[in-house]
Amino acid sequence: MNTPRVSSSANDTRRQGPRVRRRLALVLALLALAGAGLLARAVDLQVVRREFLQQQGDARFLREIPIPVSRGSIFDRNGEPLAVSTPVDSLWANPPELLAHTDRIPALAAALGVNAAELQRRLEQRANLQFVYLRRLMSPDAARAVLALHTPGVYEQREYRRYYPMGDVAAQVLGFTNINDQGQEGLELAYNSWLSGTPGLQRVIRDRLGQIVQSVDLVREPKPGHNLTLSIDRRIQYLAYHDLEQAVTKHDARAASMVVMDVRTGEILAMVNLPSFNPNDLTGSTPGEWRNRAVTDVFEPGSVMKAFSLSAALTTGKWTPTTPIDTAPGWYMMDGYTIRDTADFGKLDMTGVITNSSNVGASKITATFSEKRLYDILHGFGFGRSTDSGFPGEASGLLPVYTSWRPINRVTISYGYGLNVTALQLAQAYSALADGGILHHPTFVKGDDNPPERVLPEHYAREMVGMLRTVVSPAGTAPMARIANYTVAGKTGTAHQAGGGGYLKDKYYSVFCGMVPASDPRLVGVVVVRDPQHGHFGGTVATPVFRRVMEGALRLLDVPPDHVQQWYSQLPPAATSSASAGAAP
Repeated sequence: MNTPRVSSSANDTRRQGPRVRRRLALVLALLALAGAGLLARAVDLQVVRREFLQQQGDARFLREIPIPVSRGSIFDRNGEPLAVSTPVDSLWANPPELLAHTDRIPALAAALGVNAAELQRRLEQRANLQFVYLRRLMSPDAARAVLALHTPGVYEQREYRRYYPMGDVAAQVLGFTNINDQGQEGLELAYNSWLSGTPGLQRVIRDRLGQIVQSVDLVREPKPGHNLTLSIDRRIQYLAYHDLEQAVTKHDARAASMVVMDVRTGEILAMVNLPSFNPNDLTGSTPGEWRNRAVTDVFEPGSVMKAFSLSAALTTGKWTPTTPIDTAPGWYMMDGYTIRDTADFGKLDMTGVITNSSNVGASKITATFSEKRLYDILHGFGFGRSTDSGFPGEASGLLPVYTSWRPINRVTISYGYGLNVTALQLAQAYSALADGGILHHPTFVKGDDNPPERVLPEHYAREMVGMLRTVVSPAGTAPMARIANYTVAGKTGTAHQAGGGGYLKDKYYSVFCGMVPASDPRLVGVVVVRDPQHGHFGGTVATPVFRRVMEGALRLLDVPPDHVQQWYSQLPPAATSSASAGAAP
């Protein structure tokens, strides 16, 4: 019996079938594995790491850019601008992008007015950054001229620059801002948070060239700075600057300051310092010129302090304006020191001590009451403590505590040596006398809440003002302070400057403090001239400045002459009302 044969081709087919299936299964498994991997990757990207990847994408194309805001303007009391912010352009570059076109750098540098090699070096040093300023605070026209070159990687940014219309006339009071429009000195610094505002923030999409292609949303609303209205009257400020500058030139003085204050409110109407500087261009100026000397510099004031030491004498009840005092022979010795007058005035009354500015008379009167009484009066008028004006760097002066005084200290303090004051403190103290013994703290802000405090009974303050009126008489030390049709009261001071080894022989402070109209004071002016070379008495150096400035200020503020005020005060109420109604505006 024959066994059937199976062909070799059939056997091969049967052997290959399982192999094909295995290969197919392997392929399918690989495809399934790849699909699972892709699915897992998709889940990872779309779910697990979605936030991270979104942030990475945004970091490359989504940007948050600031929205610049204008700094608040500063106005004088009449609404005239003293400091304003004007829009300017700043140019910046993307260093990697610009360095990819180095052939364009020379033309760009020429347009910017800089050295091409230096510009390229700066860019190469910052090649890992995407932002570098090329030039800031350019006028829009100048910026457009540079952008017209269409240099790759160069862009513009809007900013603001501070401008001061009065220039050096009010420089130390206003101060200035830095390149980022932040206050650095003066009232710009004191009220920086009020003036600055809050920049906005906007989210945008930029393309690879840095151009904004879409605004996504507003992250933070921009809030412009608040405006500030000062008590300064720019017209009086100009007067004070002009006349003080003339005095500095005439007497070849090293420095000078003037303060004009409203007696009834404590508002500062003018404050001037020389030498000054241009806040619009600080090139060549020094920190010493930036200083507001009327607030920061202290000095021994000399005889202007007699108004307060003799006010203390009035409060004892032992002294009146007519109480006599013998000043002969014009000098006397105390504790080894010689107290001198400029002449032998002989027998004077208390008013005569003020009229003739007698050091002998003032010191003898002050010796009749306690150190504590003198200290309390001086401290009450604001000496030895801050005026609370809020001005940066304000000095408190120096008034030693009375428990540390020797007998000679009480004597010298009575006529202005042995203590330090600022011009602003003198203005505050004389304003308190002028307002019947009520002290108003100085303020630079119009309408500022300024609670008064009584520091001297009114009748004593009125008596002292009456005594100070004699200083401006022909017999007094300040006849050059007289103003036609207005009564003036005030006091001169001439003080030696202190040096390392004592008082300097030929270095003086020339001072005058006055009030107008004396019958019903409205304004107080203080003039301090440091180290005048041609003349040094307060009555000849400082007093003429006071007269000229106050003449103009009274006219500008429409303060009626004294005889007109007296005429109105004598009218019955009904007549006063009708007269006022028919008066010219």
